[in-house]
Amino acid sequence: MVALPGVDPSWSTYLDVPSTSAADRPGTSHRWHYLDNGADLDAGAVQGTLLCVHGNPTWSYLWRTYLAAGRAAGWRVLAVDQLEMGYSERTGVFRRLGDRITDLEDFVAAVGLTGPVVTVGHDWGGVVSLGYANRNREDLAGVILTNTAIHQDPDRPIPAPLRLALAPGVHGLGTRTTSAFLDVTLALARPTLAPDVRRAFRDPYRTAADRQGIAHFVSDIPADPAHPSHAALTATAEGIRSLDVPVLMMWGPHDPIFSDPYLEDLAQRLPSADIHRFERASHLVQEDADTASTAMQWLAERSVGHPAPSADAPSPDDTPYVPLGQRLIDLAAGPDAARTAVAEMTASGPPRTLSWRELADDVAAVAAGLTALGYGPGSRVSLLVPPGVDLTVLIYACLRIGAVIVVADAGLGARGLSRAVKGSAPDVVIGIDRALVAARAFGWPGRRISATALPAAAARALRVEASLDDLRAAQPTTTPAAVPEADADAAILFTSGSTGPAKGVVYTHRQLSAMRDAVAGTLGLGEGASLVAGFAPFALLGPALGATSVTPAMDVTAPRTLTAQALADAAAAIDATVVFASPAALRNVLATDGDLTDTGRTALRRISLLLSAGAPIPVPLLETVQDLVPSAALHTPYGMTESLLVADIDLAGIRRAATDARDGLDGAGGGVCVGLPVHGARVAVSPLDADGAATGQPTTAPGVTGEILVEAPHVKDRYFRLWRTQQDSTRTPPWHRTGDVGHVDAAGRLWVEGRLGHIITAASGVLTPVALEQALETIDGVRLAALVGTGPAGTQAVVAVLETPTAGRRPALADAVLTEAARAAALAHGVDLAAVIAVPALPVDIRHNAKIDRTRIAQWSGRFLAGTRAGSL
Repeated sequence: MVALPGVDPSWSTYLDVPSTSAADRPGTSHRWHYLDNGADLDAGAVQGTLLCVHGNPTWSYLWRTYLAAGRAAGWRVLAVDQLEMGYSERTGVFRRLGDRITDLEDFVAAVGLTGPVVTVGHDWGGVVSLGYANRNREDLAGVILTNTAIHQDPDRPIPAPLRLALAPGVHGLGTRTTSAFLDVTLALARPTLAPDVRRAFRDPYRTAADRQGIAHFVSDIPADPAHPSHAALTATAEGIRSLDVPVLMMWGPHDPIFSDPYLEDLAQRLPSADIHRFERASHLVQEDADTASTAMQWLAERSVGHPAPSADAPSPDDTPYVPLGQRLIDLAAGPDAARTAVAEMTASGPPRTLSWRELADDVAAVAAGLTALGYGPGSRVSLLVPPGVDLTVLIYACLRIGAVIVVADAGLGARGLSRAVKGSAPDVVIGIDRALVAARAFGWPGRRISATALPAAAARALRVEASLDDLRAAQPTTTPAAVPEADADAAILFTSGSTGPAKGVVYTHRQLSAMRDAVAGTLGLGEGASLVAGFAPFALLGPALGATSVTPAMDVTAPRTLTAQALADAAAAIDATVVFASPAALRNVLATDGDLTDTGRTALRRISLLLSAGAPIPVPLLETVQDLVPSAALHTPYGMTESLLVADIDLAGIRRAATDARDGLDGAGGGVCVGLPVHGARVAVSPLDADGAATGQPTTAPGVTGEILVEAPHVKDRYFRLWRTQQDSTRTPPWHRTGDVGHVDAAGRLWVEGRLGHIITAASGVLTPVALEQALETIDGVRLAALVGTGPAGTQAVVAVLETPTAGRRPALADAVLTEAARAAALAHGVDLAAVIAVPALPVDIRHNAKIDRTRIAQWSGRFLAGTRAGSL
């Protein structure tokens, strides 16, 4: 074997193994090749053994990072080359799945391996490793799986690439005669494999004879029940349901072979498994992502191979639990039953409304319809319906029957939305026409229900089995619905995707109820309030608070589409007292206030509370908004999908904070003041080290900059199928690590300074961006500012990228006047700018139209300043 990148030559080992397989004659032995990192490990210090099994057409080289990481963590790692593959013997015998499981048992016996053993498998090696695990439980301590499949749904065809490889005219030519199957598999890596790594994967398969095992592996795919290996596959698939060891599944969602339906099948067979989806990874997930360190972290945190450390049982949460929809039911049965509960603005004519009684009846009918179709506790229901009456009804109907609502809005963009829906693996998608077309086009999982009635032909084409009106036609039972378990999953809400792929955030029923209570306790919202909700979560909470709610006529996925008149019309429709709108929406409201009618201005003067969040809001903007809603208290709550409310402050409080900063109050200044923690919440920071990492112990000491931490009853339960992300976010219990950076001042107020991933590590020290960005935005003609670092960490150059109305169509270095003003503002903050770039527009997130994508800007700025092809910003 030639020298291979990433492989210690001492790991390469050969062993003659007696065979007990029925495929071989008695007394036959075969020469196995394997990689072993534990030849010189101190046996007393070894945690256990990882038994790694590759698939087709790779070999043990796939596991090289596990051998290195395992050695450092005290795990012996044995990565085998299956017979006919890699550098193991070509036996000349067609080895079926059952033979390969027996082969692995023979190898383990010959090596003398004893427990604890953790099986690790990929592709068809995942099936073989599970077959071994199912039959050898005595020493089994855990199971790790990467993209694989254990069952083929008879109603689904096998993946297209495998169908092609099995085709009679293609099979031999593509798998054995040529290296096509191997080459196509290696080409799935994201990013492309380095040339030396690609050569390493190809090295054992140089000739047609070397590739016979590849051809046999493909032929052994149990495509239907008549296949000779179908029985062995089925026995393993059913047997693993009773495995009682920890399981970790790591997945590349872009895999065209073992796609998400196979992950969902495994998740149902192994319901206690921990799952992490590497959102940008494909089939060769080990090459695309750092699965090895994730595996080592999991082994340590799950104490795999050792008895779990003794710990006191967690105290049950004795917080009173009132289901989210209880107030809706109470109001429907009380004296206010005829009062409007929810309203929806229409393109023309009066708004569509439901009273509390009508809303309760509609929720009960739709709940009965969902139950009749077989949905209930734990069913995941993807709701792709715009905010309004129908979405409100669907949300509360799902929660009533214990179904889990999945909310991923079109503001994620087509790719982001598709990734979110697929990743959540819904049992059913309920959507408007456009969403159902996307479901058909992108192959989203789940059955389909249309929000509106469709012609029969359209329903068949979109595979729609019922409409929302069909659900409403069901007869609710007279038996009261069972109250959902407080700690059962209730919702998966997706983040905005402004800092990477959108993450699914799981809330339990208890946590959603705590969110309602936090909003009520902090903002005083409750029965009798009337709310214009330009933000979906508040539309969701309106009925739970007992507040009448209305969604204005706007594209909720594009906040900038909210006009002043649309806001006023919505407020007038319900005599609104409260408005929630994003900063981008408020900017457009102010830009269009000249179109307001006298009636509209009167409606806005009745507003007593205006809330805006999603991005920093300059005081001048708030002061201008105040002129439009002169009776309103202006609040700018701070929160995130993982905790809707963390802190809150009003305009007067912002002014006091600015005064305190000028007067030198300890910790005041240096970012955006977002106020005091909300009802039921605590905040702290994890201080930054010299490298800009948040490694310090949580503190509330004034003026200490670090990652913002929050603890509250309404913080999310976990991230959906993002095990490592969840562990990282909770590594300092009981705190949730937000990824935002800031500090607490002497008055206990929280100040936000940016995102952890946007910290600049210049030669002069660690720099957070927000404070200087705020200063730059006070320069005449600057609409938005982004402060980024380019170059190596520790010596980054600080660059200001400014959005100005006078910038040309193409970005350029700022003119002398703007550059001088920007540098003067920076020097006042102790920062020396390396460059100032003027651009016509800065990239912002889709959902809020406000969060600046500093990561993208930093990458672009580096290319622009280097004089290379920078591309579009």
